[in-house]
Amino acid sequence: MKTRLLPSLLLALYLVGFSLGAQAGQAETFGPYAVHYNTLNTSLLTADVARAYSIQRSGNRALLNIAVIRHGEEETGTAVTARVRATATNLAGQRRELDMREIRDQEAIYYIGTFRISNEETLNFQVSVQPEGEPRPHEFSFRQQFYVH
Repeated sequence: MKTRLLPSLLLALYLVGFSLGAQAGQAETFGPYAVHYNTLNTSLLTADVARAYSIQRSGNRALLNIAVIRHGEEETGTAVTARVRATATNLAGQRRELDMREIRDQEAIYYIGTFRISNEETLNFQVSVQPEGEPRPHEFSFRQQFYVH
């Protein structure tokens, strides 16, 4: 059942993100890798998708989604495993470690983490991605404002 729902999860993560302008389609590149990331309110996921992946649907919860893709001379893009760490810090300086977990479907690999949000809360994300076999992680940051639905 999870295999059939995974495309729904991935589609929901990207399409909802694009329609809401919630950091959708953003990417960070380093070396032969691209890190695609977005955030969205978990209340926007369907009940079936949320249940299948143990994601709590709530107006005051959001999700960070990360995918690491390797581009090579003869590849159009291959998902790779990575060590992914992320923190979110609000404007008052309160820091939250996000528990990122891996989701696989055939050749697709995604890392997701959920966290609590408040209405109109701005969070600064620090993300560290170390693809398997790489000696050092790549780090980047971004800022997102959230609205409770």
